[in-house]
Amino acid sequence: MSLTVQAEKRYGDFTLKVDFSAGNGEALALLGASGCGKSVTLKCIAGIDRPDRGRIVLDGQVLFDSESGISLPPQKRRVGMLFQQYALFPNMTVAQNIAVCLERSRRRQRTAELLADLHLEGLADLYPRQLSGGQQQRAALARILAAEPRAILLDEPFSALDSYLKWQLESQLQETLERFSGPVVWVSHDRGEVYRNCRRVCVLEKGRSAPVEDMKTLMENPVRVSAARLSGCKNFAAAQPGPAPGLVTVPEWGVTLRAAAPWRERVSTLGIRAGCIHPAEPGEENAFPCRVVRVAEDVASMQVTLCPEGAEGPLLRMELGKDAWSALPDRERLSAAVRPEDLMLLEEEWL
Repeated sequence: MSLTVQAEKRYGDFTLKVDFSAGNGEALALLGASGCGKSVTLKCIAGIDRPDRGRIVLDGQVLFDSESGISLPPQKRRVGMLFQQYALFPNMTVAQNIAVCLERSRRRQRTAELLADLHLEGLADLYPRQLSGGQQQRAALARILAAEPRAILLDEPFSALDSYLKWQLESQLQETLERFSGPVVWVSHDRGEVYRNCRRVCVLEKGRSAPVEDMKTLMENPVRVSAARLSGCKNFAAAQPGPAPGLVTVPEWGVTLRAAAPWRERVSTLGIRAGCIHPAEPGEENAFPCRVVRVAEDVASMQVTLCPEGAEGPLLRMELGKDAWSALPDRERLSAAVRPEDLMLLEEEWL
């Protein structure tokens, strides 16, 4: 089974235009900032919302085609969608929420199987208001599986959960999806979550989808500014070719640095991860003097805000181990450095 999505939809001044596909047994991540159209895309696939133009095909069946006038209702698409708030029927017990999707002859047996698979046996007679967030999520997933979907859509599945419960439920969800043969589209703001669960990713920026790419490539070697931001990069500044090959000038920081990657025609921005900036060793290349603007203690590190001497542009964020920070002889001024291979030369957006 595979899912192909080509859809356009206009909401006032906002236009959604996406084009991607997910293969058999694949979990594809949709990543993007808030308001970029991720949830709307899922609703168009599920039939909750209708695109203005496009074509959506699942397992060879056309779910939507604007030219042919085809638009199947949600109940005929066999697409399961796990909403952020789970959308359980409040007047039904857990068992009833699951059984409502099953034929009468199969209800008892299949409901019992799903209750066991999702570790809900002791909760069968409880109502949604009596369940924790994690229990509600498992009940909602059991209801989706009862309908035997051909595709599953996950809309920020762990957004309402605390970090400890999220980790537990992610493991259970992984186990469930391993047994699912259809495509999965996974929307999230958490890059670690999708990195662990999805091999490929489609980035949405202002309603437009970028070409699908390998998750590891996007996280470790992003090409565009939006991709670098989603991968966790914190530092960006306008850049231009330096006075010699291999050099990059950043006017806003007043520095010229050597980069390992060659300059490309569409490059406009330099990106540096906060963890890649460090106090310079004597004689180290790509070192520049900075003054410390702000220091904040995190759980496992110090978040240090730096201003390069004479800079007029954005401040720099450095993440440093607590012991390394304490060992610095001067914590008001320091010489910062970044290795050439840690400089990211980022292109303009594809829009």
